[in-house]
Amino acid sequence: MTNFTIFLVLIVIVAFLLVVVIMVQNPKGGGLSSSFGGGGTQQLGGVKKTGDFLDKSTWFLATLLIALILLSNITIEGAGGVSDSKALDAEDAPQTQQPVTPPVTDDSTTNND
Repeated sequence: MTNFTIFLVLIVIVAFLLVVVIMVQNPKGGGLSSSFGGGGTQQLGGVKKTGDFLDKSTWFLATLLIALILLSNITIEGAGGVSDSKALDAEDAPQTQQPVTPPVTDDSTTNND
């Protein structure tokens, strides 16, 4: 298993977690904390702070996803080396041999005396 494959698996996992965390949030600000009856008081298990946790985890996962994508670019084969274009170098280009065709003779131009 190459490094790029490991990064690719990690990127897919982090992207899936990011989608799950975003889908749990309520765009109106209620989110998971309001569904457990988080009115004005602190609930059992700290449900009032769930919005803060989801907010921080969203930012953390998004930052981690961007970092993994940038780091995976380093692990791509040939990304770190200098790659010269062989199309621009006429000396290095392979010489193609065109097939030699015999000259075409036209029989109608010969004298038939």
